Amino acid sequence: MKLLHIDSSILGDNSVSRQISAAVVKVLRAEDPGLNVVYRDLGATPAPHQSGSLLAARGLDPAARTPTQASEVADADAILDEFLAADIVVIGVPMYNFGIPSQLKSWIDHIAVAGKTFRYSEAGVEGLAGDKRVILISSRGGFYGPESPAAGLEHQESYLRGFFGFIGIKDVEVVIAEGVNISADQKQAALQGAVAHASGLGRLLRAA
Repeated sequence: MKLLHIDSSILGDNSVSRQISAAVVKVLRAEDPGLNVVYRDLGATPAPHQSGSLLAARGLDPAARTPTQASEVADADAILDEFLAADIVVIGVPMYNFGIPSQLKSWIDHIAVAGKTFRYSEAGVEGLAGDKRVILISSRGGFYGPESPAAGLEHQESYLRGFFGFIGIKDVEVVIAEGVNISADQKQAALQGAVAHASGLGRLLRAA
């Protein structure tokens, strides 16, 4: 079984989402010692933004691409191939300005590929990536749950659930640490609660 572990926080070792995503992967490794884990750090090495050059290069015969175009296509294909090969995808995603980090959005742009992860037909859109489990590790400075006054500003989890649903993935688990910028005590409580949630994911996988 293959697991793709993605972190998107720019805060390095100070990142709450990174701490929790690492805990999740540790649990899943313990559950399946043979798990093949591939790690991509979008904070350290961002996925390149979509560009006119990349779109043009994809329309060319490979032999006609310049070295720069060939490199751009190869980088984009590597991102997509990693995702397609994974059985489980663990994504550390902090909330930045009510949404997801731009680095993660760029990654998503490389896996939202018609004919690979979705397709259009007379019946509408069909997702092609539905055989995966996605675990989202969400960290938020404030509170944005359904009962919160700020719920209408939550465009992080809702966007990701919508996107993965679009490409056919219905098995989405969310581990949330909220209010991490409210106080040191709240940050610690949120972190501990999320790690405790993560500790049960192995049992959930075994039961699935």
